[in-house]
Amino acid sequence: MASKNVFGQSIWLKKKIFQTVGRLVRYYLLKPNKVIITGSKVLIEIPEQNVLFVANHQTIFTDVIAMFHAMFAALNGQIDSIADSSYLKNPKVNVYYVAARETMEKGLMPKILALAGAVTVDRTWRKGEEMIKREVNPDDTKSIGIAIKDGWVVTFPQGTTRQGAPVRKGTAHIIKQHQPVVVPVRVDGFRTAFDKTGLKRLKKGTELYLKFGEPLQIDYENETVEQLMKKIGVAIGEEHA
Repeated sequence: MASKNVFGQSIWLKKKIFQTVGRLVRYYLLKPNKVIITGSKVLIEIPEQNVLFVANHQTIFTDVIAMFHAMFAALNGQIDSIADSSYLKNPKVNVYYVAARETMEKGLMPKILALAGAVTVDRTWRKGEEMIKREVNPDDTKSIGIAIKDGWVVTFPQGTTRQGAPVRKGTAHIIKQHQPVVVPVRVDGFRTAFDKTGLKRLKKGTELYLKFGEPLQIDYENETVEQLMKKIGVAIGEEHA
């Protein structure tokens, strides 16, 4: 087994972060709150590589950590459950998530979590609280493509935790360019249970939902970016059909 991944990061360290952070977060997914997972059978039916998960976004970190739990558990034989923590012994390491570069550079914890598979990109529409307009960094697109080719990538196509925000074009362009298997995920309850970062609990007794859908049927050559944006929005429950 290689000691480093395609980005030159230590696989051993990534695995240890998954295990350590996983054990801490798992408590908050099961005890004060209750995570309800559906559809995770799809995770054992899709390829080992070239898969893009598209999800709505409610907290900066906890959404994706919960998804990783569901992924590791399903691959360990636990469908729609994370009750047995044995899945953390050997987590899938070729998993990644797309995150804003400025977010992952704020503070020690984000920097640690970045080592667990963050593919960082520059937002094209916002910098901090300032609304801007800039061109897509081709290096960012290239990095996402490398991650997709290597394994599974989670992205939040709205690019924000704001409810009802539109799906942005970047994800649709990536799908057309790299033609991955696209799996939609709907998350709910996280916004109620945690603060915006997902690192601080706000409310106990909340049901947290993770719903994995069947891979989207996509005509990579002929569907337009706008059609893909619409399809993704509907699939993640952020737009009407």
